[in-house]
Amino acid sequence: MDALSKTPGRDPSRRSACVVGAGLAGLALAIRLQAAGLATTLIEARDAPGGCLRRWQRQGFTFEEGPSLLADPAPLRELWSVTGEDLGNAMALAEVTPACRFNWSDGAQLDLGVSEAELARQIARLAPDDLAGFEELRRWCQTARIDGWQRLGESALDSPAAALRALPALVRSQGWRSAWSLVGSMVKDRHLREALAFPVLQAGASPFAASALHLLGQALPGASCGWWPIGGMAALAEALTARFEQLGGTVRLGDPVVRLHAVGNRISEAECQSGWRGHFDAVVSAADAMHTYRDLLKDLPRGPQVAGKLAGRRYSPSAFSVHFALEGTWPGIPHHSVLLGTRYGELIADLFDHGVLPQDFMLSLHHPSVSDPSMAPPGKSTFRATIPVAHLGKLPIDWVTVAPLIQQRVLAEVGRRLIPDIHDRVVTSFTTSPRDLVLELNYHLGSAWSLEASALQSGPLRVAHKDSKLANFYLVGAATHPGAGVAAVLAGAKAAASQMLKELT
Repeated sequence: MDALSKTPGRDPSRRSACVVGAGLAGLALAIRLQAAGLATTLIEARDAPGGCLRRWQRQGFTFEEGPSLLADPAPLRELWSVTGEDLGNAMALAEVTPACRFNWSDGAQLDLGVSEAELARQIARLAPDDLAGFEELRRWCQTARIDGWQRLGESALDSPAAALRALPALVRSQGWRSAWSLVGSMVKDRHLREALAFPVLQAGASPFAASALHLLGQALPGASCGWWPIGGMAALAEALTARFEQLGGTVRLGDPVVRLHAVGNRISEAECQSGWRGHFDAVVSAADAMHTYRDLLKDLPRGPQVAGKLAGRRYSPSAFSVHFALEGTWPGIPHHSVLLGTRYGELIADLFDHGVLPQDFMLSLHHPSVSDPSMAPPGKSTFRATIPVAHLGKLPIDWVTVAPLIQQRVLAEVGRRLIPDIHDRVVTSFTTSPRDLVLELNYHLGSAWSLEASALQSGPLRVAHKDSKLANFYLVGAATHPGAGVAAVLAGAKAAASQMLKELT
């Protein structure tokens, strides 16, 4: 795959599409369009596909940024089946159990993604009065996943009529309740409530403000294992790219789109930094929504108009990560852990409302080498410790100066809770911060999950899959319905593809 592939000549009678951005949403949409017969070109600013699934290789270690696990590979299997192939032929997925271990500073611990018997034993030990309530929550998840998530998440709620049609399913699934309210109506122990509501935070939303349906973008709570692509999440992006090219799609890497041109109310061309220009019947942006309207459409009246509106919306927090490699192996530390303290609601308020950098952490620890030895040399381990932080609009600090200080605090917390001699074992380490998300991925304010998924920014109140003024311009990704997270952006790509194919074929 060349860094600057040339768009091949095409049959003028065949419809063409351009997808800007090769993150998971852009890749999934490009595959669906190409498989349906549209001559599709995928353009990515960076020299590798994946978007936020970034990879670094240092001293024999592989470090990544992005999801710690796949909660449910079914959407990916369905995507591959659309192309007439099986996901298993493209890459290997390893089952990971537990899918997540929650560890509290008071000594409480809970593993989710274990056997039914082990899960029941743990809940009986941690919160025996909540066994019945937990089973009630799981039954709700099973029902609402079909009636709520799959029906609403994979539908383009881009019009008042579509939103009205979705209301019955929303009501039946109690989607009008917050995730915290729904979980709290069934289980009472604070540890169990915090663990079961945590998946909403992993999608950049507050469990106190986001709809309960955001719980369903993850696996059903409890006994569902996690899944890890052997070779890392970046290997998944590479497999998606390879499948797109096998279908005849064209990929341009390392050549960012700098401007979208229009004739009347239709986007006519995409112009890249190299000077390359391509003509298309339809254009999709899978890039950050603010970057799309503020920068790529800046020469059109529509660009500043929508960018101004987006500037007034609420954005999700950002993230600060410490990537580190250690001498030794830790089979007792699972693939994904969450270290929680005594504050939960107050810490979430610091992130979403107050914009302060708290002294305590809500720390997500990723340990991929325990599931995939290819991520580290023999006898060594790869880790990533991530804490959510307020975005740059709420916390405009100098991350270049602050990062080394926060890194030491994060490593000290991991050492205190899990690896006492961590500082003596570090082989190499580096950090990523909100600043990097702005500079490398054009994420507005360094927000890691784009628009916050609050009641007033969900469903039809998110960015529409189709622009209301530009007749052939579409959007996918975290800012659009149903939101951020792997399952959500894959569902959004499916909804957008359905809408585009109805209009273009």
